[in-house]
Amino acid sequence: MNEKHLKMYILIKKSLPSHKIVAAAHASVMCYMKYQDTPEMKEWLNKSFRKVVCEVTDQEFEAAKCESDYVIVTESFFKNAEVALAFKPRMDWPKEFKSYPLLKL
Repeated sequence: MNEKHLKMYILIKKSLPSHKIVAAAHASVMCYMKYQDTPEMKEWLNKSFRKVVCEVTDQEFEAAKCESDYVIVTESFFKNAEVALAFKPRMDWPKEFKSYPLLKL
């Protein structure tokens, strides 16, 4: 059975030289804090808790900002540069999101 689940997408800049795990952790918490009172976040927390962490180019990062319902993560170690985006959980995602490579360490 191919059951659909709510997923939170976290996009990390490929150009980030380090701190990728920290950025992903911050992104998850920040996204939860911003959307914790929404029905989607409550359902995600109780029934799914799935996250997809992808590594994207700077251009893909900027293009993803055209989507709605996300938080931007900055890193003080890199002079407050934008390093990650975390999107409120949802069932359906743009096809571009599904083609981003997963973060590999």
